[in-house]
Amino acid sequence: MHWIQLSCSLSPQQSEAFEEALMAAGASAVTMTDAQDQPIFEPELGTTPLWQSTSVTGLFSAEADIEEAQDITCSVFEHLTGAEAPNIRVDLLENEDWTRKWIENFKPIKFGRSLWVCPSWCEAPDPEGTNLMLDPGLAFGTGTHPTTSLCLRWLDGTPLKGKTVIDYGCGSGILGIAALLLGAEKVIAVDNDPQALIATRDNARMNGIEADRLATFLPEEIPNIRSELLVANILAKPLEQLRDHFHSLLLDQGEILLSGILESQSETLLKHYSAHFEMAAPETSDGWVCLTGQRH
Repeated sequence: MHWIQLSCSLSPQQSEAFEEALMAAGASAVTMTDAQDQPIFEPELGTTPLWQSTSVTGLFSAEADIEEAQDITCSVFEHLTGAEAPNIRVDLLENEDWTRKWIENFKPIKFGRSLWVCPSWCEAPDPEGTNLMLDPGLAFGTGTHPTTSLCLRWLDGTPLKGKTVIDYGCGSGILGIAALLLGAEKVIAVDNDPQALIATRDNARMNGIEADRLATFLPEEIPNIRSELLVANILAKPLEQLRDHFHSLLLDQGEILLSGILESQSETLLKHYSAHFEMAAPETSDGWVCLTGQRH
């Protein structure tokens, strides 16, 4: 099957209106990507910022009436914005086996001495190692990003047997599940996105984790519990805001593992956490930092 895509580059103020217009015209999917290689390192809490030049693309089946789709897109856009419709690029996409390409590009990865993250369609490279089966999905985390990699390597080298671990901002659940497979007794997985909690539970079941060893909560629902270890691979601003809360969730001498931090942000965050934690020297990878410490 072939596909036709309609696309153009717009300002952040007009991108959402164009997205809505494409959906009104019958697009099967709409994507937004950076048109000028502009990084957005850390959005404000509760926001989803767009690039200054955002490429918005709508995907239509080859059977669609593209002239009609263009007319509807332009009409809805003009109605929503009061501005003249932009020039729309039309491209024909040849059919490709996207799933096969995706599978070919995601291979097992080793972290530390014995921890492997493996897609479910692969055999574990080391049957004697600790093998975490995880499929890519919803961009929640598969271990390929330096922040996740730093955390997984630290977990692989840390005694976890019998510990309760809080995975704050759990995403796919990769860190909490790794902790359980490496010997932790229980994980409290926390995320403000309900889809992340669903993904975490699904991935735990895939890895044979008993239901009573992993519990998922929205942040406002966390039970009155204190743990031996808290891991948080999120972003520097929320990490700064959550310092006192994290302190309250840990037992005396409990450990903290923080990531999602740029090198330029690490010194400030290190000083901030030193008020409540004995912090270790940062670990770095590709411009990203992992911080660890022990509760005073």
